[in-house]
Amino acid sequence: MATVTVIGAGVGGLATAARLAAAGHRVTVFEQATSAGGKLGRRSRVTAEGTFRFDTGPSLFTLPQVAAELFAHTGGPAPELDLVALDPLVRHCFPDGTTLDSCAGPGFADRIEAALGPSAANDWRRLWRRAGRVWDTSWRHVLTAPLDSPLQLAGLAWRLRDLAAIAPGRTLRGLGRRHLRDPRLRMLLDRYATYTGADPRRAPAALLAIPYAELEFGGWYLRGGLGTLADALLARCAALGVTVHFATAVASVLVEGSRAAGVVLADGTTVRSDLVVANADALHVYRDLLPSPRRAAGLAQRSLGGFVLLLGVRGTTPQLAHHTVFFPRDYDAEFDAIFGTAGAGVSRTSAPPRPPSDPAVFVTSPDDPAARPDGHEAWFVLVNAPPQGPFDWRAPGVADGYADRVLATLAERGLDVRDRLLFRDVLTPADLETATRSPGGAIYGTASHGLTGLLRPPNRGAVRDLFLVGGSVHPGGGLPLVMLSAKIVAGRIGPA
Repeated sequence: MATVTVIGAGVGGLATAARLAAAGHRVTVFEQATSAGGKLGRRSRVTAEGTFRFDTGPSLFTLPQVAAELFAHTGGPAPELDLVALDPLVRHCFPDGTTLDSCAGPGFADRIEAALGPSAANDWRRLWRRAGRVWDTSWRHVLTAPLDSPLQLAGLAWRLRDLAAIAPGRTLRGLGRRHLRDPRLRMLLDRYATYTGADPRRAPAALLAIPYAELEFGGWYLRGGLGTLADALLARCAALGVTVHFATAVASVLVEGSRAAGVVLADGTTVRSDLVVANADALHVYRDLLPSPRRAAGLAQRSLGGFVLLLGVRGTTPQLAHHTVFFPRDYDAEFDAIFGTAGAGVSRTSAPPRPPSDPAVFVTSPDDPAARPDGHEAWFVLVNAPPQGPFDWRAPGVADGYADRVLATLAERGLDVRDRLLFRDVLTPADLETATRSPGGAIYGTASHGLTGLLRPPNRGAVRDLFLVGGSVHPGGGLPLVMLSAKIVAGRIGPA
């Protein structure tokens, strides 16, 4: 039996702790916040009308079999999770007034045909055959297996079909332009690059696996909010004897010789252990907890952040689905603003990152009595944004001014809610940085750009007996991938 210290009680940290405890190890978790979940955040607001509750992190639960396997492996099913299948998965509102509701399975192509025409549907079906190959290859060789170096991807070279599916050197934007003639479908596909915090013009084509996972297998809401997943994981950890300390920050990883030997807490206390698992942004690990300048330098390109409005809204809004996205006329201008670029290819130039003036706006409005008082709605409004640092979200007036801009943008797109607001709370990338110590408040850690976008920082740390888990490391962000990350780490450590 090994003693294991886990840094962070996010989904990755709790999932790893549960697996290791079930394997016979003695596990202790230290979390700087006062509650579990990490980026799977929650907020509530009490008003005279009642309580509004918001998920401030993921809003869609995909591949539930990954969570089911986790709970089964650590002691049995999790009846606490109340899954509600979503249809539509997302309502897409395009600049020309067209609306397209996505759904799981082949029926989505039929909806494309009804909304955009038969040629668009045929293009999508051809792309979808390609997406199936990408998913199969990604699942077998990337998402469920340890991946420590480019050499392991290079091993696909002898599997020509697999290599062709991954399409090294091609971008997600390039794949869309090759297969899809309708600009609205291209826009829809581009948005999936933002699921990894990337610019679709530089994101690897293999990210086609992301829409495939959502649109082939479906997506769910958890009644009571997705934060209930953190509650279920915390309960499972408690049942397995894991000790979790909240409001207890870790200042550094203790290194003796060439191995991790525990952690040093913010109050100076040294906690020794045989193994350390860091459920923290890889840049935070290698910049702050275990200074490794060479590794930190390779993580400097931050993913996009999120600018969030939490809105208490009077009345109901029939034109909204659970998830609704309102696209801008010029999607490229959004990525130019966030990543501080303009143009493409050799003509690309640099500019200071800034919030987009006409952004895509993503609205989540769950039809869940637990989320809002009767006769009201709880809106989570998300806009892609530059991380803190390149742009200063803490400057006076910046956050409130941009909140005004986002609400005005919604009004320009036919959804003016300003006269129905009970309240608005604003969360910026700077707030996420403070809450989770993710540098810059970058949601996904390092941006997934180029071929290296498939190579997240490895789960094995820079010193022996140190492991990394979570959305900033292999295999990537999103609830199912974070739980797969925990499975990979636990598998590498092995049973007691």
